[in-house]
Amino acid sequence: MASDHSVGGVEVISNKQVILKDYASGFPKESNLYLTTKNIKLKVPEDESGKDAVLVKNLYLSCDPFMRGRMRGDLPPGEPELSSYSLGSPIVGYGVARVVDSRHSDFKKGDLVWGRTIGWEEYSLITTPEYLFKINHTDDIPLSYYTGILGMPGITAYFGFFNIGSPKEGDRVYVSSASGAIGQLVGQFAKLIGCYVVGSAGSKEKVELLKTKFGFDDAFNYKEEHDLDAALKRLVYEVCIRDNLKQHSQTLQNL
Repeated sequence: MASDHSVGGVEVISNKQVILKDYASGFPKESNLYLTTKNIKLKVPEDESGKDAVLVKNLYLSCDPFMRGRMRGDLPPGEPELSSYSLGSPIVGYGVARVVDSRHSDFKKGDLVWGRTIGWEEYSLITTPEYLFKINHTDDIPLSYYTGILGMPGITAYFGFFNIGSPKEGDRVYVSSASGAIGQLVGQFAKLIGCYVVGSAGSKEKVELLKTKFGFDDAFNYKEEHDLDAALKRLVYEVCIRDNLKQHSQTLQNL
């Protein structure tokens, strides 16, 4: 983007931002957000406010389910991913970016990074760079993958399945919310090690997607099952991956 002007020898440009206007009730609406443009200096502040900060140019932004929760206004303050967004500020999530300027010893101009605290805007001044990770990029891997299989969804699926699920070849694996970003990866990881994989989703189209594109051995629409326990018993699963967005999964011991 071309420079708009300079202040004290520092380049200043326009920065488009997606701002949260109102907290959402039910499904988010376009009216909950608005697009605005503000000016930003392409240099980290030299005063205390810029200590250890990193200024980045955002390349890819990830739209994740947890962001809907943060669009509520009743979440307590605390961890960034568990507190409500601030009205009048850009919504924040995971993304991929290139460092424009840095006062942090771990990052330098030109570095590619991924992580959270990246705003839905063209440029972000990140004052908590401990949530950023440097990308050792190779040309054969698209940068956009760091918003998916190499980012938060992939890491959650991998460690949730292998470290917590402790699966082994031949296990029968059930995945709830299986068509989501994390669930579809869990199912594919399970198939890679030789498991029999069953998933549930909330529509006929999603069920078909699981069986025809993501390689699940079987799948069902949980909305069409009158007795979910009976459906799960019928499928005889031995490893259950619980999606924290759904509450219908049960462990085998509870069946």
